[in-house]
Amino acid sequence: MAPGTRAGRGVRCYYGAVALIGGDRWIEEGRVGIGAGGGRAVGYALAPMLAVRGGARAVAFYIAAFGAVEVYRIEDPNGAVVSRLSVRGAEFWVSDESPEHGNPGPASLGGTSARLILTVPDPDALFALALAAGARAISPVGEEHGWRSGRLVDPFGHHWEIGHPLAS
Repeated sequence: MAPGTRAGRGVRCYYGAVALIGGDRWIEEGRVGIGAGGGRAVGYALAPMLAVRGGARAVAFYIAAFGAVEVYRIEDPNGAVVSRLSVRGAEFWVSDESPEHGNPGPASLGGTSARLILTVPDPDALFALALAAGARAISPVGEEHGWRSGRLVDPFGHHWEIGHPLAS
């Protein structure tokens, strides 16, 4: 089985050169293994998982708005997705909401309880790109509290601050 092919029960999985084939079994360059990445060292990371209505549309938005790259995707036969995205190494996940499993999106909740802070070298340019892709400005990019940043809400209800700390 090669990465990007269907992997049982109609679920397509891919992750770079690694194909997940169910449970904790994996294929990498023709080798089948068991366990978390075949014994590779795993460090600490924190990546938010954003639940949304319309996961595939959200992935397309984040690619257009932030220049994200989709590095992992599971898609069920009904079109629901779970996707891991990277904006130049800053990773986050997107999935279709499933309130029945305790994963409601902002549309179901009537808002969100968290904001995402995306630190970038040029917040003005990325903020403008996100607006052009369909985000709505909450506060424009400016300088405050030692940061140059702006706040926006994406079409799926998640709030983002785009900015960077100012030199001291």
